[in-house]
Amino acid sequence: LTLPQFVQLMDNFVGEDVSLPTVKRLTVFIKREFKQTEEEKMKQLEKVHHMSRVAQRKQLLEALFEKWDSSACGSLELEEVVAVLSTFKGSMGNEALMKAKEQLCSRYPQVSGVGKLSLKAFQTFLELIASKFTGNEDETIDNLVRFLTTRVEQSHTESLQSSARRKWLQDIQQAAETSATNMEPVYKAAIRALCQDMEAHGDNKRISAYIALLEENQLSPEQGQVCLRYVACTADDAPHVLNQVLHRDMKGVSFAAIDQGKPIYVPKVQLHGNIHFWNSDRPVEERQGSLLVLPLYDAHWRVFGILGLDTLRDQCQKSIFLTHEIAFYEGVCHAFSKAYHHICLRENVLQVADTALSWLYPRTPSIQAVTTYLVAPGKDKDDALYKVITTDNTGQKEIHSPPVVLLREENLLRDYLFKCKDSSEVTLISVYGEHHIAVPLHDQSRQTLSIFDISIGQHKKLPPQEQKDLQKMLKMAQAACSEILQRSLEETQPTQVLEAECVANMRHAGILFHQFMLQELRECV
Repeated sequence: LTLPQFVQLMDNFVGEDVSLPTVKRLTVFIKREFKQTEEEKMKQLEKVHHMSRVAQRKQLLEALFEKWDSSACGSLELEEVVAVLSTFKGSMGNEALMKAKEQLCSRYPQVSGVGKLSLKAFQTFLELIASKFTGNEDETIDNLVRFLTTRVEQSHTESLQSSARRKWLQDIQQAAETSATNMEPVYKAAIRALCQDMEAHGDNKRISAYIALLEENQLSPEQGQVCLRYVACTADDAPHVLNQVLHRDMKGVSFAAIDQGKPIYVPKVQLHGNIHFWNSDRPVEERQGSLLVLPLYDAHWRVFGILGLDTLRDQCQKSIFLTHEIAFYEGVCHAFSKAYHHICLRENVLQVADTALSWLYPRTPSIQAVTTYLVAPGKDKDDALYKVITTDNTGQKEIHSPPVVLLREENLLRDYLFKCKDSSEVTLISVYGEHHIAVPLHDQSRQTLSIFDISIGQHKKLPPQEQKDLQKMLKMAQAACSEILQRSLEETQPTQVLEAECVANMRHAGILFHQFMLQELRECV
């Protein structure tokens, strides 16, 4: 138990109306009766030391990855890392390297396909190499980190550039974390990052930027099974680009970038012959400049859309994209993908909550209302709660859009919700005579994702059957959330993912709840 969990457990145990002397007697009793053998103490100490080592190693490898990923593109070239590591400890190190590489590609099939290492794959790779040497693994990791650190050099200017770019990429993730399930702030943050970088590091080139997501082509399948819908772009291009749809049988290089899974760069669009110009009013003589199309990957290297940039608005004839700029745009793709899928995951969690409440309401007439909250970062490193759905005693739902934001210091009467978030445990409380049960939905590491604030009015507890149904609902909702999170971590072969699949996944999240409920029923029978 963590400290917040222990405190919450004791709080639930003694209840609200207990006197201070009783609490003191309970404290004395626990101190007197709690006993721990030397073996248990040693096991606990070993566990603490192990967790500390794991955290330190993670921090060390993250810092190394960031140093190597100077352009902030979110991945490293596998062969580049292998080439440097091949000189570590001579032939013995080379043998360990080849075995580790084989294991890595077996564990992460997509690594050999795309030839890139994510942070997670990079960490795993170094740990696999270290495990091939005799002696202390932590020492070997330290030696590897020192060795790789000395192989990277960065000038002061490059360091400042990298720092600024990381800040803009963090803004994209923050937009996702603080916008509940609204994608618009994420789109704006991604486009803003591209424009800020162009102003600071791109000779102030005038660019157009746009994001398009893959969709199933339901309206005109004869033009291809999938199409690209443009969901975001720079402000000046919105009248011509936003909500446009690109089909496979139209001019353009976007589908080639998707099919090949690699960026496509056209230095001179006027000489290419296969470029689609959305602004048909643009004179032919002004259709000059560079075009860059980058595929958008999810965590499993599946393509789900594209990021495009061009310099057609720039008057300079030699307006081209440089290598360091392209590397940063790959970083924007990576940051956008993380943010996009973070919101998709939240939508799935909310769909589970919504389906679970629809199942519960006909069975629990004593419940007065349920408010569903999402957990998100707030100010001063403290989390905020976003009120997203309120359900009354008839089962009618009110969607709060935009969500109502609750901060701890501004909502003392709702402090029980923050205690529930901190401990990820059920919290019971009475507020002005109204009894509440706050229940968390959490991830694999017991970090709270969402909270049900269940009001049971004047009742101190629910009738036995209603309590049983509530417990069953909560158990199935947590099982469905755990399944969704597990699937998001599973490794798959590179392929294409349609934007519509995210909608389908949201529906599937609701079906998962009923699936687990049916499984429970079968086990009972």
